[in-house]
Amino acid sequence: MTRKSGYLAGSERERLLSRVEALRHADKPRILPNAGAASPSSNATDFSTLPGYAELRMQRAVADMVGIDSPFFRMHEGRASASTQIAGQTCLNFSSYDYLGLNGHPEVAVAAKSAIEQYGLSCSASRLVAGERPIHRSLERALADHYGVEDCAVFVSGYATNVGVIGQLVGPKDLLVFDAAIHNSAVVGGLLSGANRRSFAHNDLAGLDRLLSSIRADFERVLIVVEGLYSMDGDYPHLPTLIEIKKRHEAWLMIDEAHALGVLGQRGYGLAEHFGIDGNAVDIWMGTLSKTLSSCGGYIAGSTELVEYLKCMAGVFVYSVGLPPALAAGASKALELMHREPERVRRLRQNCVYFHELATENGLDTGAGMSTAVCPILVTDSLPAVVLSQRLLERGINVLPIIYPAVPAKASRLRFFITAAHTDAQIKIAVEATVDELREISSNPSLLRLPILQS
Repeated sequence: MTRKSGYLAGSERERLLSRVEALRHADKPRILPNAGAASPSSNATDFSTLPGYAELRMQRAVADMVGIDSPFFRMHEGRASASTQIAGQTCLNFSSYDYLGLNGHPEVAVAAKSAIEQYGLSCSASRLVAGERPIHRSLERALADHYGVEDCAVFVSGYATNVGVIGQLVGPKDLLVFDAAIHNSAVVGGLLSGANRRSFAHNDLAGLDRLLSSIRADFERVLIVVEGLYSMDGDYPHLPTLIEIKKRHEAWLMIDEAHALGVLGQRGYGLAEHFGIDGNAVDIWMGTLSKTLSSCGGYIAGSTELVEYLKCMAGVFVYSVGLPPALAAGASKALELMHREPERVRRLRQNCVYFHELATENGLDTGAGMSTAVCPILVTDSLPAVVLSQRLLERGINVLPIIYPAVPAKASRLRFFITAAHTDAQIKIAVEATVDELREISSNPSLLRLPILQS
């Protein structure tokens, strides 16, 4: 099959829409007269009847018919840094959150290999029973010192850290309040906790204050959860105001530093350094090891009582295998390098400002972006965002679209991750190509229409 751009003739359009409609309804489970009785025709064991699966099939079929490749699950054939290899092609890469370029650093690699040689690849047990290793304690000590707090616990997954910790800290008598743009892991943790849940408009701290003023007295404990740097918008909350609010309403404050570590603050220490705040003013510091620290896993830093409680009570820690020694050693070395080589943070900050300024000067919509390592380019609808991503890949630039429901409708975007490893020339090429392709898409509506399929 070859594809030719253009509008579909009436009969062809009807045929295509009929196929799409058939796919939309094909997998809807039938409602049986006796829903409680087992029946061999109920498809109860057919995974394709799960909610949303028919929608997935429809989306894939439409994409195939209109010639749009999926922008997701692109295969990288080596280490992804400022450039990467995709399908044998060297591309500029703006889809990696290796913010300081430490993934693959020789010292990080040596630390990981040495840990494997000494401890093996796995701890082979929960840390509570037989999986404790010295490298765990040294990483936790380094992270606690980094935040200026008493202690820290590391977990095998960043996502699971939020789910398990939030699920353990609050319950049915409590209230969880989170920013509307919070990561899915915090929302899921709240659901599993059984706590009452409320969200407030993104970065609307006055709204948060009004909410707590009206309902705080109805609950035993309150946990406020925000991100130190929002992964979709590239902006951050005003920490001094958050601390004032949490004190006034006697609430815990949890900051998810997944994207803030290594990015915010003169030395990359995160949101607290950015605002000149003592780390002890925040009850719970959460973060991941998979971004600036070029490893995998999550952590919670805070008081001795908090960490002791989680290590003995949180199922995500108690019943999970210990963090693999190689990952702990690699993260520990990456944190050491970040502290030792502040020029990496300086270079990242310069790149962030340059990208943001160049993008805005060229008329690109950066939304709420604040010249950080996460820089969105808003494209409104989902289809233009996906088409733009594909056209940029064809020009050797890898950047992924973010579409509904990950972001609100009409707020689809390309999400550029800026790193210290990018050069000014690479940033300039990416911005100029984005401007060119957006102009082409805007001036040629047929690029967003269903093409004629010819054999």
